[in-house]
Amino acid sequence: MRNPFKPNPDKESYQYSGSRSSNKLIILAGIITFVVIIVVMFESVVVVEAGHRGVVLYVGAVENRVLGEGVHFIIPFAEQVVQMEVRTLKFEANASAASNDLQEVQTTVALNYHISPSQANIIYQQLGADYADRIIAPTIQESVKASVAKFNAEELITRRATAKAVIDQSISNTLSARNIVVETVFITDFKFSPAFASQVESKVVAFQKYLTEQNNLKAVQVIANQTVVQANATARSNVAKANGESQAIKIITSQLKQSPTYLQWLSINRWNGQLPYALGSGAVPFFQLPLRQPSQIQNQTQNQTQLR
Repeated sequence: MRNPFKPNPDKESYQYSGSRSSNKLIILAGIITFVVIIVVMFESVVVVEAGHRGVVLYVGAVENRVLGEGVHFIIPFAEQVVQMEVRTLKFEANASAASNDLQEVQTTVALNYHISPSQANIIYQQLGADYADRIIAPTIQESVKASVAKFNAEELITRRATAKAVIDQSISNTLSARNIVVETVFITDFKFSPAFASQVESKVVAFQKYLTEQNNLKAVQVIANQTVVQANATARSNVAKANGESQAIKIITSQLKQSPTYLQWLSINRWNGQLPYALGSGAVPFFQLPLRQPSQIQNQTQNQTQLR
């Protein structure tokens, strides 16, 4: 007969085993709870990077709010955030068009832009994250075609700044309506067909030759004008010289009438002091020395006799 006061080893073993199982469940539940809390906290916090805006989606629908840079709390599992970059971005595309005179034109357009930070959710809702390929590329193509068609091919070269401004304005107006701000538009040189490029080159060469001929003609005209001026000056000089000589002749003639010895006086003043080496028979002396009269010679002889 079993002793009721003696402990039952089987019952004690069962109770110990049940206690160990309960402890394991508690620990497992604690771990699961901790993991859930960590996951919930992780899903409740979002960090918006610098230069970005956060677009909040509630169960896939775009909410009417935009998150700025920094840490934000959202509803875990129900909300998620898509980050949209609002810094200056660059988009480059090749474009082709036809000018007003039906010349094929090719160019490359580079665009600096950024999306409106406060309208990032609208851009994501209407265009998506790949909005550049959806709206910017087609806008560049259409703007280039519409703007180039307003100019002739030669005007695209001579009025390049005006053509660039028209393209810039067209792109800016179209993209601003979609909350995309255009900062700068860069346009490379317009490229034309080889035939048109050769035609333009020939025209430029011909124009340069025309300018050269015009310059040569102007040079000839200047030389001709200088010759005419010199001839007129020479003629006036000759006339003045002739008038002077005529006046001098009149004065000399008048002097000769008044004083026949004027020529002898003029010869003495212009004489260099040298006598001719020889004079032929019957030659006229260079000038006449004054001769004393016989009465003067007799008086001089008498004065010398008295002195003796």
